Amino acid sequence: MKTQIVLADNHVVVRQGVKSLLEREGFLVAGEAADGQELLRVAKDLQPDVAVMDIGMPVMNGLVAVRELKRTCPKTKAILLTRHDEDQYVVEALRAGIQGYILKNQAATDLVDALRQVCRGQVYLSPGISRVVVDAYLSKSSMSDDPLSSREHEVLQLIAEGKSTKDVATLLGISVKTAESHRSRLMGKLDIHETASLVRYAVRRGLVQP
Repeated sequence: MKTQIVLADNHVVVRQGVKSLLEREGFLVAGEAADGQELLRVAKDLQPDVAVMDIGMPVMNGLVAVRELKRTCPKTKAILLTRHDEDQYVVEALRAGIQGYILKNQAATDLVDALRQVCRGQVYLSPGISRVVVDAYLSKSSMSDDPLSSREHEVLQLIAEGKSTKDVATLLGISVKTAESHRSRLMGKLDIHETASLVRYAVRRGLVQP
């Protein structure tokens, strides 16, 4: 039986290229998505073996999506396929619970091997990922723990992308009052009380691209 995969990337041409590569190798691409929210909807319906996603997607990025995926589809493995090799992205991805972290410029050689290893229960990191970063994560000596919930991560990402409270409410399907409450709560948890500092925090955590 073929391994079922869902792809998530906001660039159609990237999804097409990855789909072609995987199908040549005998994998079944059962669904596609353009952002993290769509990925969660598709994954909930299909319950795929593996979800392959980018980090930098609109509305809900890959890091937040992985955390939610672990809750809603616990049997689905998660692989991030991204151009980011910076330390903060790798550490946050490991914290989120990914099983694979593949650099896009190495996808042609790494992705198929990564899928096979991940399906066997192993973790795969592209050779370009610094061993020092992984060791720091394993020793818990890198970045401080993130106190925010998944919903607060979504709100923070949208704020950092320049969305107004009304925009946040519309995109997440919540009331303006609830969006304001999430914003106030996350600012209190982070002890950050200005938008510019929130944006810097989001960049540092890999929630948005600088």
